[in-house]
Amino acid sequence: MRVDNLRNIAIIAHVDHGKTTLVDKLLRATDAFRANQQVEERVLDSNDQERERGITILAKNISIEYKGVKINVLDTPGHADFGGEVERVLRMADGALLLVDAFEGPMPQTRFVLRHAIDTGLSIMVVINKIDRPGAEPERAFNDCLDLMADLGATDEQLEFAMEHVVYASAVNGFARLDPEDGNMDMFPLLDMVVDDMPAPDVDVDGPLAMQCVTIDHSNFVGRIGIGRVYSGTIHQGEQILVVKNGGERAMATVKQLFTFDYLGRTECSEVGAGDIAAVVGVDSTDIGDVYTDPENPVELDSIEIDPPTLSIVFEASTSPLVGRDGDIVGARQLKERLFTERENNVTMRIEELADKSGVEVSGRGILHLSVLMETLRREGYEFQVGRPRVLFKKDENGNTVEPIEQAVVECPDEYAGKVIEVFGNAGGTMTNMQAGSTVTHVEFRIPTRGIMGLKNRVLNVTHGEGVFYHTFLEYGPYAGEIGGRNNGAMISMTTEKAVAYALGTLQERGALFVEPGTECYEGMLVGERNKPGDMVVNIARTKNLGNQRSSTSDISVQLVPPRVFSLEEALEYIADDELVEITPKNIRLRKRLLNAIDRKKAAARAMK
Repeated sequence: MRVDNLRNIAIIAHVDHGKTTLVDKLLRATDAFRANQQVEERVLDSNDQERERGITILAKNISIEYKGVKINVLDTPGHADFGGEVERVLRMADGALLLVDAFEGPMPQTRFVLRHAIDTGLSIMVVINKIDRPGAEPERAFNDCLDLMADLGATDEQLEFAMEHVVYASAVNGFARLDPEDGNMDMFPLLDMVVDDMPAPDVDVDGPLAMQCVTIDHSNFVGRIGIGRVYSGTIHQGEQILVVKNGGERAMATVKQLFTFDYLGRTECSEVGAGDIAAVVGVDSTDIGDVYTDPENPVELDSIEIDPPTLSIVFEASTSPLVGRDGDIVGARQLKERLFTERENNVTMRIEELADKSGVEVSGRGILHLSVLMETLRREGYEFQVGRPRVLFKKDENGNTVEPIEQAVVECPDEYAGKVIEVFGNAGGTMTNMQAGSTVTHVEFRIPTRGIMGLKNRVLNVTHGEGVFYHTFLEYGPYAGEIGGRNNGAMISMTTEKAVAYALGTLQERGALFVEPGTECYEGMLVGERNKPGDMVVNIARTKNLGNQRSSTSDISVQLVPPRVFSLEEALEYIADDELVEITPKNIRLRKRLLNAIDRKKAAARAMK
């Protein structure tokens, strides 16, 4: 039975195609939004946060009402590291909007979410955004979308639906058009197409209750909140429900509070019918995949399996000599409690304390997935240190070791393609596809996740900054053997002092510097990278010896090259196994695990034996 007053749609896009702006304009286009100034302010705040990170990292949903139809809009992450959100949230949708830049066309990471949407069987509308951008080619971008859908195995029905339902838009300017030149200046053509042509939920309104939890929220007051779609029947506040876990365990629970989504917030209600999306309070320790159903007539639904993490990092309390200068929270106990709280909220991460109580191991889907948590902690005032990301290996049915494999895509000028292929070959990559254009070459590789770490900087170096590099998780494949790490050694500070310009001027001839004059350094801290293999202990506080004669060059100032500044993701990819990243609210520092040079020599000697 169709519920004609409901539409559940997901927005699929690359990381920078304007999803948040489009949602903002859809809200503005409704009469209810125009009358609610508070909602408008909240949208703009959310917009600013999105622009800062540049990507959507959590799947979140809103609802709008248009022509008497409630439209639930699900915003999906555009990065493969957050695939745990994508795979589940698409189950709540009946259709999707494929949002593509009119200039860039479909990007490599667009494939990830689009593949899941096609496999889920969603009806897909194409929205060609930024048609006002200089150099935009809307028709070419639309044809590329159809080619990509065909390449990903879309059915004939999905392809025909996409061919017949395309909208040309400029989210920034707030208009959507059926033809790029028709002159329309509002968003109503897109809303009309969603209401008129997007399929309504096909659910059993009068059947027994069946709702599946696909997202977990957490409140300090009521605990876990299960969010999902009602597939049949109606769920009522205060009623007794049967909770069926993924493993088959069953338990009774009472719906203490029930919410439905209303614009950017939630509204408490007494019942939610089939086809709509609800948030349920009262199910203790609810988890992804839990089915809420009628105790007398239980309904079985397919279980939801979350893809396992591929990388792990150990979080430890900071042991830096400078600990406590930037952050307010430096203790190991507070760090552990905060991470265990994150475990309640973030079901896509695996968070466990180490057996020796020295730290907490956090496992996720990729470097970006883990670094977002670190960025959150440092903004909350935590100081901590993390080691090199470790790839999680598995055993197949034959007992052989398998590891995560990535699909990497590089687009670069033709003259640098050979260098790029050489870089990937040294990192264990295998070229799977190459397309040479008039000026740009498109190269695809299959490479172990271990080889991806630190590869971005090498690709940018060999392409003189003109290369574009993307990678997404592909599958688990056979172990690829040993892969070489960082070739160049590090410059390591021998004292705890501020860096001096005179010392840095002599050191920059040996390699690239990470610090500038006046930077607080400590013994064991990485202050630069050598041009040669092997680490080198340096004195960053050395000053010029003063004699009783005036030098002819004494008044010439030291000319320093700007230091290399690491982002959090770059620092994690750069460090070696015996190094750590120290993270504070104000600084990201690289250091050796053992700060004292003599201790490092003893450890190296023991390792040789």
